[in-house]
Amino acid sequence: MKIGVIKKLAESLSMDELRAAEEALYNDLTLPTMIEGDDEGEKLTHVLAAIFIQEYIAENDSDLKTALREYAIKVRKSIS
Repeated sequence: MKIGVIKKLAESLSMDELRAAEEALYNDLTLPTMIEGDDEGEKLTHVLAAIFIQEYIAENDSDLKTALREYAIKVRKSIS
């Protein structure tokens, strides 16, 4: 998981583009847009994180920095 990649995706792609990438990754299809990552799993992690961040921003009237922090907290809690 690379925070810089997640931030870039959350800033540059629309929710529709992120959902299309998510669908392509789940179904082993050609990605409709370039997603950085070492493998398909990391690419999916980046896409899902960007979706979380965009949803968090919309639902909480938040900014990108806060949403990224909330995502990092969520990940830390899940692995501890």
